[in-house]
Amino acid sequence: MSGESHRTEETAARLLIGASETDANIYYATRFFAPDPFVYVETSGETYVMASDLELDRARAEARVDHVVAQSKWMKKAKASGIGEPKLLDALDMLLKELGVSSLLAPGTLAVEYVDGLRERGYEVRVKAGPFFEGRLVKSAEEVEAITRVLRHTEAALDAAIDAVREATVAPDGTLLDTDGGDLTSEAIKRIIGRFLLDHECIAAHTIVAGGEQAVDPHERGSGPLRAGEPIIIDIFPRCLTTGYYADITRTVVKGSASDALRSMYEAVLEAMELVFGRIRDGADGQAIHQAVLDLFEARGFATGEQGGRMQGFFHGTGHGLGLEIHEPPRIGKTHEILKARMVVTVEPGLYYAGAGGVRIEDLVVVETGGCRNLTTYTKVLEV
Repeated sequence: MSGESHRTEETAARLLIGASETDANIYYATRFFAPDPFVYVETSGETYVMASDLELDRARAEARVDHVVAQSKWMKKAKASGIGEPKLLDALDMLLKELGVSSLLAPGTLAVEYVDGLRERGYEVRVKAGPFFEGRLVKSAEEVEAITRVLRHTEAALDAAIDAVREATVAPDGTLLDTDGGDLTSEAIKRIIGRFLLDHECIAAHTIVAGGEQAVDPHERGSGPLRAGEPIIIDIFPRCLTTGYYADITRTVVKGSASDALRSMYEAVLEAMELVFGRIRDGADGQAIHQAVLDLFEARGFATGEQGGRMQGFFHGTGHGLGLEIHEPPRIGKTHEILKARMVVTVEPGLYYAGAGGVRIEDLVVVETGGCRNLTTYTKVLEV
């Protein structure tokens, strides 16, 4: 049965329908950005894009495929066949018949309306669980360079954010004041980050600047005034507008003096990062690495579990793949996933305790045969 399934995948034409600005698979296949859905077909070693008249010329200039065809041409063929008001699927039906395609392989993200519509027209449509393109798991030198360029801009934006915290004055009530004397807020820091990155053709969405107790929730974006003596987690994961690739970095800082409890957490997280750096390599099991981090924290007295009605300790993954999506396979976490050379993954252990705050530090690394190469160059300092 498994052999039959494999043969079907080999003989089926690959089909993608999507807007490449939001669909990483179709952008990966074509390297063509478009805000509206278009069609990609791969059959008999040839690749095709079917584009609207609006995008036709640009697709012919930019798409890395063998053939770019006009959707309107196949719409006219569908109309000539007796379809009164042809839609995209009717045009695709005409194209597939011309190509002699009857069996299709599509990603699980393909809209049900397309899958059902094609099956109604007599096509065999099989859905392939991700990753749809195995090549996306490992990165070419060109892709690593694209990620690194975004990362350098991200590090510079982080530096501007931390500088704003460093240069702030402390009000009598402990809140931080910006250079104009107003409260320095999470929102203000996010604006510094967002503007800097936009100037460098990157978009930072959902940036995290979470201070104090807000930092105990790993995905809390943060809001309101920041305070001295409390941890501030800054997590930035922008996308480059020109290449589509992401970067990801996190640092935790304190304005002034950190508590002994927070300093101990920070040192344990740094130790965990070094442990991970030493274990990442081609063939390593992400689950084993993650468990080693949990064991290290437990041995240092940092237990994980529900306390006071909320999760505390280390309760997210150690890392994840990154590329054309901010979260890609593999995961370094609770499931068995084998790392391969040239994967790009985050390393981001953290600790979170109510009353003490949160600490998370994150770098980006490339998996190599005998270890890993850290792409991140930004310093790790707790007190600023």
